[in-house]
Amino acid sequence: MTGNPVFVALDTGDIDRAEAIARAVAPHVGGLKLGLEFFMAQGPAGTRRMQALGLPIFLDVKLHDIGNTVAGAIASLSPLGVAIINVHAAIGTAAMAAARAALDPATQLIAVTVLTSFDDADLAAIGVPAPVPGQVAHLAAMTRRAGLQGIVCSGAEIAATRAAWPGGAIIVPGLRPAGSAVGDQKRVMTPRAARDAGATVLVIGRPITSAADPAGAAADIARGLA
Repeated sequence: MTGNPVFVALDTGDIDRAEAIARAVAPHVGGLKLGLEFFMAQGPAGTRRMQALGLPIFLDVKLHDIGNTVAGAIASLSPLGVAIINVHAAIGTAAMAAARAALDPATQLIAVTVLTSFDDADLAAIGVPAPVPGQVAHLAAMTRRAGLQGIVCSGAEIAATRAAWPGGAIIVPGLRPAGSAVGDQKRVMTPRAARDAGATVLVIGRPITSAADPAGAAADIARGLA
């Protein structure tokens, strides 16, 4: 992966729109994040088309199933040769380890801890009594034991994760430049603050992709990180 930590989130099923945005912002970002909306519409062929642009790909599929199924899905995705794939840490240590074993070692396998659209009340509503920071720490420890390369968390959990796992990758979505609309996110941080706290990859979607000038928005963020 490149030295630029920004991966633009192309959360659209329209491959022509995704490619147009990617080409426009390519000079100002370090990679592309392709989420479920894109992958369900375009699949491996669409992923390969985006890879042809020459930027690292984070395939954000958030797999969550029994170990055998997740490992099989990961084995099917492995030949794509993307830079990063993720699973949910809640599948458990054994399932995460099986997924890691099924993946090409050149691809990082990362585990999602607590979605950035969740807060303590949302966790309680699904039966998780721990507050968000405690749950993230618990799932991060499981992820590390399973042999994965790092986690996805919000900016609020970066510092504690970095202290507990100095070498782990920390991917942070839900980032918003100062003054941007928060939208459906609940645990947000600016890109600069996240990078300075120790984030490895900064996933930024709507502040770039919904801007009137996506290239300009991406350039502004890059300047803010300089």
